[in-house]
Amino acid sequence: MSNEQTTRRIEKLETLRSQGVPVYPERFSTNYELYEASLLEDGTSAVRVAGRIMGIRNFSKLSFITISNIQGSLQLLLKKEEVGEISFSQFHNLLDIGDFIGVEGKMYTTQTNEKTLRIESYVFLGKALRTLPEKWHGLSNIELRYRQRYLDLMITKDTQSRLLARTQMVRAIRRYFEDHDFLEVETPVLQHTSSGAIAKPFKTFHNSLDIELNLRIAPETYLKRLIVGGFTKVFEFAKCFRNEGISPQHLQEFTMVEGYAAYWNYEDTMKLMRDMVLFVLDQTFNTTTITIQGQTIDFSLEWDIVSFRDLILKDTGIDIDLYPDVKDLYQETMKKNIDLEHLEVESLGRGNFIDLLYKKMCRPQIVKPTFLIQHPIDLSPLARANDHNPALTDRFQLVVNGAEVINAYSELVDPLEQRRRLEDQALLKSNGDSEAMEMDEDYLIAMEYGMPPISGWGFGIERLLMVLTDSDTIKDCVLFPLTKKR
Repeated sequence: MSNEQTTRRIEKLETLRSQGVPVYPERFSTNYELYEASLLEDGTSAVRVAGRIMGIRNFSKLSFITISNIQGSLQLLLKKEEVGEISFSQFHNLLDIGDFIGVEGKMYTTQTNEKTLRIESYVFLGKALRTLPEKWHGLSNIELRYRQRYLDLMITKDTQSRLLARTQMVRAIRRYFEDHDFLEVETPVLQHTSSGAIAKPFKTFHNSLDIELNLRIAPETYLKRLIVGGFTKVFEFAKCFRNEGISPQHLQEFTMVEGYAAYWNYEDTMKLMRDMVLFVLDQTFNTTTITIQGQTIDFSLEWDIVSFRDLILKDTGIDIDLYPDVKDLYQETMKKNIDLEHLEVESLGRGNFIDLLYKKMCRPQIVKPTFLIQHPIDLSPLARANDHNPALTDRFQLVVNGAEVINAYSELVDPLEQRRRLEDQALLKSNGDSEAMEMDEDYLIAMEYGMPPISGWGFGIERLLMVLTDSDTIKDCVLFPLTKKR
């Protein structure tokens, strides 16, 4: 930390201390937030606010100072004749951009029409020993923006508004489910198996019990146990962990909202999810129309509903129903010169192969909110088979701007069928499909005690925010994304 500017700032701190100024004061009582003060009428007096100094413009007998926080900023006017010689020169000689101050004064509007607080008195509230970066924007600083997110939040307007939107979004989602009589619950992060999704887990070790555990990849099987236990409508904000490749749409640690309703099917959930998205847009952005990839999309209009088979047929010319065997399907993609760019393509089960085909050829083309339905059963080990066509499942995904935003099913509640499917998955796993699901005996036992009809859903907060704010990468939608150790 020993550069010249830091040394100078430490000297200023010592000078303040020697002048009897408390350099680490205990508190300062404010009566307005900065954004509230900027809305006050001229002449409002005894206004007390505090913030970090982000700008100083000096003139001979006065200074304009900008203080700010995550929710807003305010211009202050410091005049020698109004605060006195000592306070005025103390500010100029000993305070820097980055420092914190608390002020009291009266509101007025400048000739350039900016709401400003005329300082009558100020208090020093904390010194920045490092200089705030001037050249912050630009690609070379992306890693730094994630590593030192606090600087990014201080300086970048986009980051501020996106991550404030995240907080508002979480509040709206929670309110929506509570208003629809869902009960919020919490389930374990440390689990014996990694069930509830198709993903690779992070492993950890419990010393006292001398067992290896997984960090959960999804809360699904525990939430369904609660339905067995008598809950009828539950939801959870669940931190989940998936030990998978890094991409602009994937995080290894993310927040999933997952929930279940007894006696519902996936069509009931479809309506719930559409209404939720509209409610969240309205509460977070005050509109249901947003711009994605330069295209204005009104979410309140009708959403398309398209089947998995029709979508793949439209984009690749392949009718997956004609290829019940994965090897034949693979041959057909080769024939059509479709390169799936996947190293272990030949060891994939049919479900994961079709999924890969869809992700490569179809998903990127979907921009407007679209419900994708009738997924192949191989792809949905925990979903209910369709009554009319058992090769398909009663499931939907909401896709917007090439990203899967919500995943939902009518749940499989038949324990014998569930056991059969998990056995199939275990076989795929032993044959090298590392993403296949593993056996979960404890969950099967819970199912054998009886389950009502259930529909459930899951979605990632970051993915939803990424789509709704048209962000380039999901890392921009989390406060502190994981970065490599320096």
